[in-house]
Amino acid sequence: MPPTSETLTAERILEATEDVLRRHGPAKATVVDVARALGVSHGSVYRHFRTKAALREAVTKRWLDRATGMLAEIAAQDRDPEARLRDWLAALFEAKRRKAGDDPELFATYSVLTGESVTTVIEHLTELTDQLTRVVRDGIDAGTFTVADPAVAALAVFQATGRYHDPVYAQEWEQPGAEEEFTALVDLLVRGLRA
Repeated sequence: MPPTSETLTAERILEATEDVLRRHGPAKATVVDVARALGVSHGSVYRHFRTKAALREAVTKRWLDRATGMLAEIAAQDRDPEARLRDWLAALFEAKRRKAGDDPELFATYSVLTGESVTTVIEHLTELTDQLTRVVRDGIDAGTFTVADPAVAALAVFQATGRYHDPVYAQEWEQPGAEEEFTALVDLLVRGLRA
């Protein structure tokens, strides 16, 4: 294999893996394909990721984390908790829709990979509900929300909005009326948090 002029990093490997997954799909993509795309031996890839499963889990985590950072910024803002809650939910919905619409092949691939990476998905979902809990707790502290347990309320909001962020529902996200239905649901949930 030709020597590569760039230093091989985990990030470069993950980028190449994403490209290989996009081209070949999760069933046919191999570590050898990733190494070939990078111009290195497959042993070089294994030095960064000990197994194919570890590589697939890392690329899945990277994909899930792309939205998490942006959502964390919204959750941490020092402004009206209700507006933050609405913005956080809208940003989550938009991020998922963009992933599904902009790169459907890769989205389908990640739907398969998330099924393999249960621990990574659980950690991702926990991080998201922790962010929501922070917003709800801030709303309680500000007197905006009146729920007893912010973690329970945040989990309920997250689960109630699942249709707008769970990949199982991706086909529905671009249907006529989806935006309006999403807004109506968020309005209902916010009223429930205030009650």
